[in-house]
Amino acid sequence: MEQQFNPQSSRIGEILLHMNKVSESQLQEALIEQKSTKNKLGVILVKNGIIQEDDLVHVYSLQLGYQKANDELLLNIDPKVASIIPEEFARQNSVLVLEKSNTSIKVAMEDPEDITCIDALERLTGLVPDVVVVGPNTLKQALDDVYGEIKKSGEEKEVFEGITVISGDDEQKEEVDLSPENASTEDAPIVKLVNMILQESIKERATDIHIEPQENNVSVRIRIDGVLQTIMTPPAASLSGLVTRIKILSKLNIAEKRLPQDGRFTIKTKEKEIDVRVSILPTIYGEKIVMRLLDKSGFAYNLESLGFQKDLYKIFREVISQPYGLIIVSGPTGSGKSTSLYASLKEIKNDMINITTVEDPVEYQLEGINQVQVFDSIGLTFESSLKFILRQDPDILLIGEIRDKETADIAVKFSLTGHLVFSTLHANDAVSTITRLLDMGVPPFLVGSCVKLVMAQRLIRKLCEHCREEYDPGEKELQSIGLKRDRIKEKTLYKAKGCRECRDTGYLGRTGIFELIPMTKDVRALIYNNANEDELRVCALKEGMVSLRECGIQKILEGSTSIHEVLRITMENA
Repeated sequence: MEQQFNPQSSRIGEILLHMNKVSESQLQEALIEQKSTKNKLGVILVKNGIIQEDDLVHVYSLQLGYQKANDELLLNIDPKVASIIPEEFARQNSVLVLEKSNTSIKVAMEDPEDITCIDALERLTGLVPDVVVVGPNTLKQALDDVYGEIKKSGEEKEVFEGITVISGDDEQKEEVDLSPENASTEDAPIVKLVNMILQESIKERATDIHIEPQENNVSVRIRIDGVLQTIMTPPAASLSGLVTRIKILSKLNIAEKRLPQDGRFTIKTKEKEIDVRVSILPTIYGEKIVMRLLDKSGFAYNLESLGFQKDLYKIFREVISQPYGLIIVSGPTGSGKSTSLYASLKEIKNDMINITTVEDPVEYQLEGINQVQVFDSIGLTFESSLKFILRQDPDILLIGEIRDKETADIAVKFSLTGHLVFSTLHANDAVSTITRLLDMGVPPFLVGSCVKLVMAQRLIRKLCEHCREEYDPGEKELQSIGLKRDRIKEKTLYKAKGCRECRDTGYLGRTGIFELIPMTKDVRALIYNNANEDELRVCALKEGMVSLRECGIQKILEGSTSIHEVLRITMENA
């Protein structure tokens, strides 16, 4: 009678042979390698691609009778539980604490027979270890995720300790600790809620906070990488308290509920200074709040970091180095216009030139540049500021925004008198920027003479490098964006997936896409003749203009963004 196979009394190699996972020759080669390297047999077989990691874990569980660590256990680890053993010990001994009770701890181990480690765990925690088996690669990933989260939380706690909120008049100061632990014991519920919203927004790199009253609740959304995401929905009864708290911080009239109000306050941490611009608007369900977060800790960008392609960077760099002319950057709100202009000024500033800016608001403070903040309430408008600034002998002038004919006239005339002028304009693309100037009443011959560069831009989300997936797009998807199959040959395209690092969005961070109009003789001739947008666009494309859509396609081919994202941001030119 044939003896029944018993995995608990067999060696790992024998079990794998019995399961037909390895051949006799493969096993012998691995045993020879084991003698020279002293590595475990199972690890060698996995490394050489003979068996899968899951096969090894299954064999361990059969041989030793230990439970296999399932995905649910590994994905739902509480960092606080895992932190009862130091990271260094966990990594050195290939062990991770999964669960904890009053008497025991459940631990995932690569080698469940490591008695020395098990004894050390019992001494370290005072609890009895309950061991489950896990593969080496899976364990390493889990260790990276859990202890990475612990480290991140520690950094955030340090950042948010001792936060100072400076009210709108910059004279009264209020200490606000955004730590949830302190808030839960010391602060009123509404104060705690506001602190949580601010904390989450700063932690997630949000640029805007929307507190929107609905019929049955309040929707709190934050804008991350240009897209709004809901973070909480407190009950409708909390709206009044939220509005009052934010009005107090912003030094606004808490009794006024019928008219819009604007205010500000500043959040100071050990590492950051964030200017919070507050806008309150009455709606049918109550007052809606939008807070814009401006990081004033320092301007970290330069031209090279904005996302220019090499040829566009060269053109832009040459134009901003010229001694005079008008440079206009266009795009909707939040498209990175101000960032591009700040980066330009940072690139060209030196001790021999006087640079002055007129802005509303001053988003970043740049050393060596004279920045003027507009205050409409006291009569310091764009128009009045510019008239006085022209007497300050500037070489380069930045006008925050061309809003009307008066500011457009000043920008044009100043650029024609031997000065370099930077400004922004709200327009859909580069061509419509030119026609917008003409519509404001600037004569065509002046536009054609003074404008040296027109650039439209957008900010496009970058794929999260932690989770992006390779894929082969279908013909319908390629046609939707105007990509031909031969352009993606030998290229790797990616799509968004989602992970912890990117809040399951699949995207992390943003980069710019740009559309520059080369101001050639033919383009200027059309401007002089007051040509329409279609004529200008055809000519600009003929002269070498790269559209926003085409610039986005180049980002796709580089692997930095997805087809879906480019379609979301851009429109195909007619």
